[in-house]
Amino acid sequence: MEVLVLGKDSASKPMYEQIFESLRERIQLHQYQVGERVPSEKELCDEFGVSRITTKKALEMLASEQLIVRQPGRGSFVADTADVLQERPNRPAPRAAVKDPEKKLLIGLVITNFSDMYGTELLYGMEEASREHDCFLVLRRSFGIPEQEEQSIQELLELGVDGLIIFPAQGEYFSDEILKLVVNKFPFVLIDRYLKGIPASSVSTDNVGAAREGMNYLFDLGHRHIAFLTQPPANTTPIEERIEGIIEAHHDQGVLVNRELWLESFLSTLPSVFDPQVEVRDVETLVEHLQKYPQITALFAAEYHIALLAEQAADRLGLRIPEDMSIICFDSPNAAEGSRVTHMRQSQFDMGKQAFEMVLQSMQNNEMAVNRVVLPARLVKGKSTSMVKQKG
Repeated sequence: MEVLVLGKDSASKPMYEQIFESLRERIQLHQYQVGERVPSEKELCDEFGVSRITTKKALEMLASEQLIVRQPGRGSFVADTADVLQERPNRPAPRAAVKDPEKKLLIGLVITNFSDMYGTELLYGMEEASREHDCFLVLRRSFGIPEQEEQSIQELLELGVDGLIIFPAQGEYFSDEILKLVVNKFPFVLIDRYLKGIPASSVSTDNVGAAREGMNYLFDLGHRHIAFLTQPPANTTPIEERIEGIIEAHHDQGVLVNRELWLESFLSTLPSVFDPQVEVRDVETLVEHLQKYPQITALFAAEYHIALLAEQAADRLGLRIPEDMSIICFDSPNAAEGSRVTHMRQSQFDMGKQAFEMVLQSMQNNEMAVNRVVLPARLVKGKSTSMVKQKG
C-alpha cells in the first residue's frame, strides 16, 4: 500500500493530528474500504516513528469523527458513516479539544522552574483548577533554555494535550513553537509575563504598580539612595515593568533617578545557571558595588533569592539589617505578616488558577480572543526594613 506524504504545512501540527489527517485521507480515497481494518496502534508507531500514546490519540480522533469503529481485542475498522467524507473532503481537521466526551481533558504546563521562593503556589492554583474541572495537568520544566522549551512544547503536543500554559523562557526571543501555536490557533495562555508582538492571552502581576508601591514605601521610611538589584532585563517584561514602576515612584516623590546605584548583572538566579561559583561572583560584585556607593541605604531586589545574596553582601561589610541597610524584594517563602523579609507578595495561586481556567474557556468557546489579565500584589512588611539611619 502506498504511504501518503504529509504536506509542508503539517510540520507545525502535532504528530497525532498529522496521523489523523493521513488516515482520514486514505479512507476518503477508499484505500481502506468500509468494514476493513485500519492499521493498529503498533503498526502506526512503526510507520510514523512515534509513541503508542500518539497513535492512540489519532485513532481516538477518527473514532470521535465516526470514521472508524474500535473493537477491543480485534482492532479498528472503517465505519459505514465514513462515506460522508465525500461530501466534505476539505473540512479542516478538528482542534485538539475535540475528543471523546468520556475522556478527561489534558492541559500541559511548560515552566522554567519552581521553588518555595516562586512557582510552587502557581502549581497549587493550577492543580486545584484541574480538580474542580475534572482535568489533568502535565508538567515539563525548561530551566529557561529556549531549546528545552521548544522540545517540551513539542512533546506535550505529541502526548495529545488539549491546551497549554507556558511560562516563557527568559530571554529576548520567543520560541518558534509559541508562534506556531498562535498560527494554528491552539489554545494556550502565557503566565507571569507576556511576549511583545505575540497575540496571546496572559496572566501576570501588576509589576508596575507593585514596584511603585514598594519603592514608595522605602521613600516613606526616609530612604533616598536606593539600589535596584536585578538580573539583566534582556527584554523580559516583568523586569522592565518593575523598572518602570520604580521610575514612577521617583517621579511621585520628586526624586531624581540615579541608575548608577542600581546593579543589573545578577546571573545566579537565572533558571539555566547551576554553577555555585556564579552566586559567589554575584555576592562579590555587590560587595564591591556597595563599597563604591556607600550612600546607599536600601536595596530593592527583583526577587527573593537576590535579597538573600544582598544579605550575604551586607554581612561581609558588617552592615546590620535593617539598622544600616534596608532590604525589600518580590515574594518570600514566608508570606505571613511580620515575616523576616519585607516583600511584595504576588497572587501566585490566583495566577495559576486563572491561567488554567482561561485555557479551558478558550477551548469551550472555540475562539482565540486575546485577554491580558493583571493581578495586584500586596506589601508584606517584614523585619528587613526600617527608617533610614542618617549617615555622618
